[in-house]
This record gives sequence, C-alpha cells and structure tokens, in this order.
Amino acid sequence: MKIGVIGASGYAGGELLRLLAGHPEFEVCTVTAHSNAGEMITSVHPQLVSYSGQKFSAFAASDFDCCELIFLALPHGESAKVIASLNPKAKIVDLGADYRLEDSTKWEKYYGGDHAGTWTYGAPELPGARDLIAKSSKVANPGCYATAIALGVAPAAQIADVSDVVVVAASGTTGAGRSAKINLIASEVMGNLTSYKFGGVHQHTPEIEEAIIRSTGEETKVSFTPILAPMPRGILATITMKLKPGVDIKKVRSAYEKACAKEEFVHLLPEGQMPKTASVLGSNYVAMQVAVDQHTNRLIVSVAIDNLVKGAAGQAIQNANIICGLKENLGLTSQGIGA
Repeated sequence: MKIGVIGASGYAGGELLRLLAGHPEFEVCTVTAHSNAGEMITSVHPQLVSYSGQKFSAFAASDFDCCELIFLALPHGESAKVIASLNPKAKIVDLGADYRLEDSTKWEKYYGGDHAGTWTYGAPELPGARDLIAKSSKVANPGCYATAIALGVAPAAQIADVSDVVVVAASGTTGAGRSAKINLIASEVMGNLTSYKFGGVHQHTPEIEEAIIRSTGEETKVSFTPILAPMPRGILATITMKLKPGVDIKKVRSAYEKACAKEEFVHLLPEGQMPKTASVLGSNYVAMQVAVDQHTNRLIVSVAIDNLVKGAAGQAIQNANIICGLKENLGLTSQGIGA
C-alpha cells in the first residue's frame, strides 16, 4: 500500500518514518517537510539509514494522489489547511490536534482560532473505540498525555469517582516539538525539574476529559499538572481518584486486569513492580501499576509510555492498521529498548 507522510522533519515525524521502514504492508512514497524541503532525510534524522539518498520534498497535494493512506505530522492548526486539497478517497491519520476535540468552544479556549471539526478519536484500547476506528477513513490520533491518562482512568469507571481526577505527569523534552526554545536547551533542562502550563491551562486538558467521558459515560473534571523532565522522551503519569465505598486493592487489580487482559500493548505490571519510562522506550507498550492509598481512600494509577511511539507515531500506525483492515500490531512492538 502506497503511503505519504506530510510534515516528517519533527520528532514524531521521524519516529513515524522509523517505524514505517519496518512495516510489511506500507510503502513510503512521498515525504514532505516545510522548512526542511530539499534537505536529505538523514541530515535531519541521521538514524534513519534506510532513507539514505532520499530528500524531503515541499508539499504539493498532487504528489499524494497515488497514496491510499496519508499521515499528517504537522504542528497544531496546520492539518486543516491541507485536508481540502488531498485526495478525498485517501485514508488519513492526523497526529496533530486539529480534529481531536468535539467541543468547538474548548478548541477556541485552549488552542485559539476556528475549530476544524471532529474525526474519529483513535484510542483503540478505550471501550468501544476499536469498532468506530475500523469503520472510519479519517482518524484523529490522540495526544501523548491524553493517551497515558485516559488509559489509566478508563478501567476505574466502576470502582472510583471519575468525576474528579487529579493528574501529575512528567514528559521528556521531545513532547514540546523540535522548534528551538531557550527553555528546552540542555543547559536549562539537565539536572532540573519544573512544572509548566501550570494551573489547569494545558491544551490536552479538554481532550483528556472528552476521552474519559466517552469511555466511562461519566462527566469528569481533570486537574492536570505537567512537568518537564530532564530526558529526551517518555511520559510518567500519576493519576488519583477517590474510591467508591467497599473497594479494596483486590477489586482494583481485578478491574485493571480485566481491562488489560486482551490488550497486546497495555500491561498491568505484577504487584511491587513500577512503570519506568526506560522500559517502554521505542515501543508501543503501556506499563501500568495500581495502588490504594488507605489514608485518603484514593486509587493511585501510575502509567508510563514513550510519548513518540504510543503517544504519537506508534499509535498512528496502530490506527492505520485498523482502518486498512490489517492486523493491529503490524510494524509495532511491545518490547522496549531499556536503559
């Protein structure tokens, strides 16, 4: 199947190219990058040796007419600008935020500008999502924080009060994109932890809430504090919710074991073992652990993902496999690289 990638010079785009190089059914035919058009792919992504001799091209919609599947890896607000010019018969997975939100007022509040619309939300492991994705030709790939948090909350619907969710989550610097920013240079980041978008203003907040509502059927408010961690990639989210009366750790583990039982990429770890960002590096794997804080009667959920794989490119390929009628795990692995 011939595919194209629009906007492949960023971190998520580079990871997408890496994973696509090993996909048995997808053939990358066209790769574009705006500011890097004309440059060798390996000059931006030197690790992608299988693309040696190939250049990024400037975007031209006609170059994608032959593509049956197109990935968009553009900055937020840019995908909607190119959609109308693309072949309407092509299947599309958008890694950006443009089509994730259902509520247009939330888009205007957290992102600004006009709301482009809503596509099928591509979180396969959330209840009821897989069938909707399979029937779709256009999928909005979830954000990295939203992926970790929604997967951590969804199994708790019957055992905890999901109307009030508190999250503190740390992410590596690649989550902020590849644009040069003083606060992201090594001298500023190394040996340092800091919160950012403090006070409930992070743009993933409405997406997280919509994903929880969609998967649990319950209204929710999420208090979300993100932290910039001194590492290139990975997310570690700590999620807390008030437990319902009579729920103990056995009932908690039973609910999460049931939710994870049939999922290849979502794993509840054995008791005593904690999720680590290093263990999921390079994989589409979600590592999860649960505990009960008896002092406050709260459920504590720890979730680790690679923000560039399960939080972006890996999940995009997972969605593409589903909408193309292929095995969901093609080109993906649940094996991490490790330290």
